[in-house]
Amino acid sequence: MFGYYFSLAMRSLRSTPVMSALMIAAIAVGVGASMTTLTLNYMMSQNALQHKDQVLYAVQLDSWGAENAANNDSQMPWELSYRDATALLRSDIPVRQVAMHRWGGTVSQENSELRPFTADIRVTTADFFALFDIPFIHGGTWNKEADTNPQRQVVLSKATNEKLFNGENSVGRTINLSGEPYTVMGVIEHWNPSPKVHDLNNGAFNDSADIYLPFGLHRQLQIYSWGNTNGWKSEDIESYEDFLNSHYVWIQYWVELENSQQKKDYENFLTAYIQSQKAEGRYPRPLKFGLTQPSEWLVVNEVLSDDNRVLGWLSLAFLLVCVINAVALLLAKFLRKAPEAGVRRALGASRGAIFSQHLMESGCIGLIGGIAGILLTVAGLSGIRLLQMGRFDNIASMDWVMVLAAIGLAIVASLLAGLYPAWRISRTNPSIYLKTQ
Repeated sequence: MFGYYFSLAMRSLRSTPVMSALMIAAIAVGVGASMTTLTLNYMMSQNALQHKDQVLYAVQLDSWGAENAANNDSQMPWELSYRDATALLRSDIPVRQVAMHRWGGTVSQENSELRPFTADIRVTTADFFALFDIPFIHGGTWNKEADTNPQRQVVLSKATNEKLFNGENSVGRTINLSGEPYTVMGVIEHWNPSPKVHDLNNGAFNDSADIYLPFGLHRQLQIYSWGNTNGWKSEDIESYEDFLNSHYVWIQYWVELENSQQKKDYENFLTAYIQSQKAEGRYPRPLKFGLTQPSEWLVVNEVLSDDNRVLGWLSLAFLLVCVINAVALLLAKFLRKAPEAGVRRALGASRGAIFSQHLMESGCIGLIGGIAGILLTVAGLSGIRLLQMGRFDNIASMDWVMVLAAIGLAIVASLLAGLYPAWRISRTNPSIYLKTQ
């Protein structure tokens, strides 16, 4: 019967092309508008670290002063000071731990026609790649001594390696960074999560770093953050060493704790550390720290803002308006076919059969409208990418989940639109139309 009803539905659509096109357009426009917004919200809320959500934690320490907490008395700073980060790195409790921040420099090669270019650099510790599950194509990371002692070594992204070495195994070769030579230790596979859960402070949807540099080079190179540097009071900074020992926060910190006991031990470690700093006159506010899982980190950093959620609901409201229009069109179309339905009823078709036949027609309208809606969604996302000049390239695109969701949404919307018209035509008294024939 399914095939028979489908055949009747397609025949009916071809018999009224203008009205059918209007209904399909109503569903397509509603689906296109709603799916454009829902796709953006869906991609913005993705958690690239979901598989490690139970073991990874972003670390926060409430190091603000008693009289000023960056204009928010309840919120802890998102990052740590260099002094605190290096102190936490001495702990042997976490399976892995990462201190990091954004930097940049000019990359060049001797005896190369490649023009120098500015690279986005992540200064980090050796555990970075294992903690975030970043695979290597060639080589590996630097040894852990480079986290505390200056060693001029780098890890390249796949794209940077292709630019500098045409994708060859570059381990052991040299690049110039801001005029100084650095040895390539490894090349990672393409890794560009969006949003960047590991670094939401410097553009959640920006591209990942081109080059990765050991944390132990700070003093030798006098590295300052190219990201956020915040504080709660002004401070006399006369040297780089003063900056490193200041209260300014600019280091992002993540730990991997594989079980509840390890987490409890680390919490005790943080408590003891803060108490020791209180004894030195730091941390004047009540003892407070944060260990936040990646899924919660996305929420507290408001990657998907309330405005985006409201826009999502408004887009669904627009789809509802389109569905209401489709209801009116379907009702008019089905009532015009009432004599045909009356004849079928007189020949023995049940009300359920009449209802199913017309509901199938609604579903076909939804299927075609869904496909058209996908095309409109792709066009809408392309427009967003163009308007944002590349900033939303990673999220303004549909994956198969959203394609299937668009088709499903269109079919559900059209079936809902067809419920009343199909019920109305199935309740038709056949005797009325038999007398008119």
